Amino acid sequence: MCGIVAYTGPKKAYPILIKGLQRLEYRGYDSAGVALLNGDIRVYKRKGKVSELEDFAKDKNLSGSVGIGHTRWATHGKPDNINAHPHQSGDGNIVLVHNGIIENYAVLKEALSENGHTFKSETDTEVLVHLIEEIQNQYNNLPLEEVVRVALTKVIGAYAIVVIDKKDPDKIIAARRQSPLVIGIGEDEYYIASDATPIVEHTKHVVYLGDGEIASVEPKKELQIKTIDENETQIPAIQELDMKIEQLEKGGYDYFMLKEIHEQPKSIADCMRGRISAEDGWVLLGGVEEQAKKFAEAERIIIASCGTSWHAGLIAEYLIEDLARLPVEVEYASELRYRNPIITDKDIVLAISQSGETADTLAALQIAKEKGALIYGIVNAVGSSIARMTDAGSYIHAGPEIGVASTKAFTGQVTLLTLMALSLAKKRGTITDEYFQKLLVEIEKIPGKVEQVMKLNEQIEYIAGEIQHANNALYLGRGYNFPIALEGALKLKEISYIHAEGYPAAEMKHGPIALIDENMPVVVICTNKSAYEKIISNVQEVKARKGMVIAIVTEGDKEIKKIADYTIEIPDTEEPLTPLLSVIPLQLLSYHIAVMRECNVDQPRNLAKSVTVE
Repeated sequence: MCGIVAYTGPKKAYPILIKGLQRLEYRGYDSAGVALLNGDIRVYKRKGKVSELEDFAKDKNLSGSVGIGHTRWATHGKPDNINAHPHQSGDGNIVLVHNGIIENYAVLKEALSENGHTFKSETDTEVLVHLIEEIQNQYNNLPLEEVVRVALTKVIGAYAIVVIDKKDPDKIIAARRQSPLVIGIGEDEYYIASDATPIVEHTKHVVYLGDGEIASVEPKKELQIKTIDENETQIPAIQELDMKIEQLEKGGYDYFMLKEIHEQPKSIADCMRGRISAEDGWVLLGGVEEQAKKFAEAERIIIASCGTSWHAGLIAEYLIEDLARLPVEVEYASELRYRNPIITDKDIVLAISQSGETADTLAALQIAKEKGALIYGIVNAVGSSIARMTDAGSYIHAGPEIGVASTKAFTGQVTLLTLMALSLAKKRGTITDEYFQKLLVEIEKIPGKVEQVMKLNEQIEYIAGEIQHANNALYLGRGYNFPIALEGALKLKEISYIHAEGYPAAEMKHGPIALIDENMPVVVICTNKSAYEKIISNVQEVKARKGMVIAIVTEGDKEIKKIADYTIEIPDTEEPLTPLLSVIPLQLLSYHIAVMRECNVDQPRNLAKSVTVE
């Protein structure tokens, strides 16, 4: 949560900060602020989106070549002008922005108050900047980076922070623990941000700050990195960004979400590129090959993830157990970390995370690592914390996803998990050569079939218009498409604020059927050939109670079309691959309903893209 951007160098800082905050707004949009250093420190901050800050600051003094900025997703303290970042020390000399939660802030605040510090905001962040001031006053001759480091040794919690000091005017200090920061290296200049999106247009050379590290940057000087606890110097590992500016623009679409939905034929193809060949009859994932012995000896796979990634994990459970005959358990990472799970060195723990920074997933992985399990990561963000923490892994190569509601990252995850299941099935001898080849041929056709589904946009928009005023909705699916029912319901909740629930279709009779009446739209995913007659019965049960049925069916379906109110036909494919097609109409349906309800599709209320706090 929250977005951080900072700059020091020869250029004017403010335009870089504002544009960077606009790029980072998907991480938080409750409030925004900047601090500029040019002799004096000037802080401008406003409740609301970055545009509110921009309007407020347009007639202010915006000079200065050193600055820090922040866009907030509120944790401690309501969203308002006072709680917005940056926060200042009592003497006004030190300014700080922060992403994360300081767990022992109340204890620190009480001690600082006894020493004469007074606080203006409700935030844990202001406590931290006062703590840094207190340490500076105690150790008058310490350089800023050492003052910040000592202060952080007294802090419990997760954080990414950036600090500037009026008395050390060119220097910026950055530190992180369980929350991401990346440093961009330019010519006699440095950029710092929560992720690479504000940096890519300025430099391709970056350093991903490691967990528990603190960095000092100053124009025309070498980047200095130390560990927070041991005070040991680290050698920066400079990487080159593989990201294009056009990936961060809407490209003519009204919303990033719509753009990202339409990018899925390409993103799915990119995920498969170099990993599969139906012509030559192979599928290859580097991380699986690298850990081939561990996968061969594994007794179980445990999947740890949250939100949409958890739904992808459920599909993986069906895929891996069905094709590779290997037991799979899917865990909410937020629950796994707070119980005493039975994990052994015979297990593989698979982490799925779009950002690679999900706090609960990282914590769950740490537990699994301590118990000796192999840790495998499936992430989108190169250089992310999960990517660095795992023993092996695979990137989904979906490109930046700016819309808060995940679309192309989800289908990228499912694509990669499908390839993993096929690879394991082949290695374990649990799939016939004929079926293996048939699935390879079919999965290579998926990008083209997703393109076909996109052509149904107008029909889906019409159906959206028919149900846009609903207060509730039910999503039903069986087998491989039960997780898609969950995902479809989540998308509707996230961006249109309609209450929706996903259920296994057979579970409808165990409670949810009581809710069905003429005001309840019921979306039923009816593409399963293995349980087609059962699904027809489910649709009839809904219709008998006057429910409105929107059915996702296979092209050419006749039976369900006779009884459903609306049908959306998707191309035929093998059953394990249907989630990659059946989810597309549900993404578009949610999108159009949200637009009709005048919701902010890309920035839904109370949500942010990366959940980097507990």
